Amino acid sequence: MSRDPSRELDDFRDALYARAERDARERSLEEHPAGNPGGPSDPERQVSPLPRLPTPRPRADDSRGVLYDRYRGYRLRASEIRTLTDVGKFRAVDVEDLATHAYSGNRDAIEDDLRNLLRQGLIRQGSAQVPEGSPRELLTLREAGYRLLHSNRIVRGDQAIYHGFVNPREANHDADLYTLYQKEAARIQAKGGRPLRVILESELKKRINQDLAKFGTEARKEIAGRHGLRVVRGRIPLPDVRIEYERPDGEVARVDLELVTEHYRGRSIADKVLAGFFLYTRRGEGDRLRRVLDQKELRAEIVSL
Repeated sequence: MSRDPSRELDDFRDALYARAERDARERSLEEHPAGNPGGPSDPERQVSPLPRLPTPRPRADDSRGVLYDRYRGYRLRASEIRTLTDVGKFRAVDVEDLATHAYSGNRDAIEDDLRNLLRQGLIRQGSAQVPEGSPRELLTLREAGYRLLHSNRIVRGDQAIYHGFVNPREANHDADLYTLYQKEAARIQAKGGRPLRVILESELKKRINQDLAKFGTEARKEIAGRHGLRVVRGRIPLPDVRIEYERPDGEVARVDLELVTEHYRGRSIADKVLAGFFLYTRRGEGDRLRRVLDQKELRAEIVSL
């Protein structure tokens, strides 16, 4: 994917500069109250300079700027902020996948960034077993990284951010969704679109359950429609991940994605298709999935990761 600076970084810089100016004004008033002879005209009592801030449009190889959370400053470059954002959106991200998609395979760059993020206590690294092959090295945000993103408004206000591993199985699944997102986002961009927001199944489930508790199960169809979903066999199937994106004409659209694994039974796969989800599968499993759909007399586009 493209490594062009995100508009979200521009938003956080504007907020950071505004905050610095406000803090400077407050310090000036505290140090030089009105009528005090030792005010700004006194050469021995000058206002302290503004804190050092990131450059207007940092690149991955730029020097690091300072980003604050409360009274602590963190030295970060744009690529490290992007990494925090990506990891927070998906809760867990595979180091190798991050290197491929966010760093264009540049091992020196990602290793340098991860050392800095780990040293400052913003991310946590752990291993997760997989059925076949070597354990995966996964990343998740620590609470400090979670707070830093929120306090500086680096992500959209409606974008959920997560921190901490849940369990190995879910961590592996979340990490797979990052790769799925990258592939679908590339398809969206190839058509002139721009990804805006990522919504995981857990966030959709939370909203659906809140509405069910408020309006009752008899309003299930209306609740599903309110969230852009469908009722299938009396239930509301939820996608693994939803991407909201801006189309070339400026309209906001969405696509619901499901990662179908070998553990899915025919009925579950059929429900996902009937719900209108776009199906992804791990490499080598596409033929089995197509046979299942043929047996159900269903058609769906299938993309291999």
